[in-house]
Amino acid sequence: MAEEKQKAKEAKSVTPWRPFMGFSGWEPDMERMMDDFFGRRTRPWWPERWSPPAALEISAPAVDLYEDKDDIVVKAELPGMDKDNIEVNLTNSTLTIKGEKKKKEEVKEENYYKCERSYGSFVRTLELPKDIHAEKVKASFKNGILEIRLPKTEEAKKKEIKVKVD
Repeated sequence: MAEEKQKAKEAKSVTPWRPFMGFSGWEPDMERMMDDFFGRRTRPWWPERWSPPAALEISAPAVDLYEDKDDIVVKAELPGMDKDNIEVNLTNSTLTIKGEKKKKEEVKEENYYKCERSYGSFVRTLELPKDIHAEKVKASFKNGILEIRLPKTEEAKKKEIKVKVD
């Protein structure tokens, strides 16, 4: 027991003291605590327009990256976007998806009761797990889902070998 206390004391003595280290993320935590405690509808004294929730800012899209027999497949959720505002680039084994969600209507903010949809640009970069045929890559965009199929090279395709268990 005394040995553990000594190790804990030594660990603290080598850790530099940073007095403001934990303050950067306190606002989202405070918002969450207020929502959990009071509920969003019962706290009219904390208007959302004073500090819009971080979840409403545009961020990189949610992505699925997996492989099937012949392809590496990437599916990205891009709701509310036009395919003309999406750019897909491939450099060596790095896939980059860029996009911008533009606000189409002009409404004066003073008449808004809620504004929860997010707008802006994003970039998402993914390292591909296998070698692919860059010239055969295909992308499609339907119902807010971008699907990119990257055909694997013959060397990258795994050949299944059955191993006999004795």
